[in-house]
Amino acid sequence: MNFKLVPVACLGILTGTTGTAQAGTVTVATAAELQSAVATANNLGGNTKIVVRDGTYTLNDTLYVNVPNVAIVGQSSDRTKVIIQGDAMSSTAKVGNVIRVAASNFQLSNVTLQKSRWHLIQIAGETNADGLIIKNCILRDAYQQLLKVSYDPTNPSATSNNGLVENCIFEYSASVGPQYYIGGIDAHGAKDWVVRNNTFQNIISPNNTVAEFAVHFWDPPSSNHIVERNLILNCDRGIGFGMDGHGNMGGIIRNNMIYHASNKGFYADTSIALIESPDTQVYNNTIFMENDFPSAIEYRFTSTQNVLIANNLTNKPILSRDGATGTVTRNVTHASDAWFVNVLIGNLHLASAIRSVVDLGLPVSGLRNDFDNESRSQYTGIDIGADEFSSITNLTLPMASYIAD
Repeated sequence: MNFKLVPVACLGILTGTTGTAQAGTVTVATAAELQSAVATANNLGGNTKIVVRDGTYTLNDTLYVNVPNVAIVGQSSDRTKVIIQGDAMSSTAKVGNVIRVAASNFQLSNVTLQKSRWHLIQIAGETNADGLIIKNCILRDAYQQLLKVSYDPTNPSATSNNGLVENCIFEYSASVGPQYYIGGIDAHGAKDWVVRNNTFQNIISPNNTVAEFAVHFWDPPSSNHIVERNLILNCDRGIGFGMDGHGNMGGIIRNNMIYHASNKGFYADTSIALIESPDTQVYNNTIFMENDFPSAIEYRFTSTQNVLIANNLTNKPILSRDGATGTVTRNVTHASDAWFVNVLIGNLHLASAIRSVVDLGLPVSGLRNDFDNESRSQYTGIDIGADEFSSITNLTLPMASYIAD
């Protein structure tokens, strides 16, 4: 492939800073050109923006990003028009990861990733790969977790920090996964990540062993993540902070909508779980579960202390297990499907001004907006749940915009 890297002045686009960096920009149109562009970026030390034209790019090997300040960007803002894929979603596929990132300030936007033996994208926290940004992408159909953040437990000082994942879709297109060992975002030892405005759907085990969470942050020093304004549809498990023996510290889970139908998956767990996750806040989420699991939110084990669970709207109880402690207040746990616009598509906006919900929430520091990023009332009282009720907004909102197209 013959191409020329053209220097352009970037104002924080590749660096994540407000300084100016000299970057090379290259446009590619074939899988061979894409692989060559990544290899060239590695050879030149990074600072490269790779623009990918519309088309399907079937790789014969992983795209290894080993240098900082690399961006892979679909030329169109339509993420369905640029597909970067491995050879198959199976345990014998040749391509392990579609992309593996072992350096800081990598950006991915406006593309679809699909088909891999392991993950669609792996962030190597053990190399201090910080500042990841993934925006406006579709991640679907990996044989294991769709997005993986790894780390080396023997070197916990090396972690992936300050990642951002927003406006993406994570899904299994067959409405069920290929095995139980799947998940959406599975992050080990990461710190200060933000996951917002995404849709996670059909992360379902095909058998009686539960799949992993749609969003899961765990393994010390995992800490201070924000998971907000996400829609989670028919996933075996929703959002998890920590795991037995592999905890998390702090963080916020707020303004998410989670729905699970009665006929989706053979086995399911709770929608939000704090598992050895002290000092965590879970507030203003709306959860409607039609499966058999008995509780909507659980906080587990004695190390889970000083948590706040407030203003959540659910149709199932909130449960403390194995000695977990915290403040649990202003939650409504007896919601009916008639309270919502359309539970079947996960539209858990309030259909009317429910008396036990509207204006009865507890003021929480940092709570300013709702699921739609609309302002919470600061005068008449905030509503319980992810939605701040508005008769105009709630009955006209095109909820299908949150569903995979």
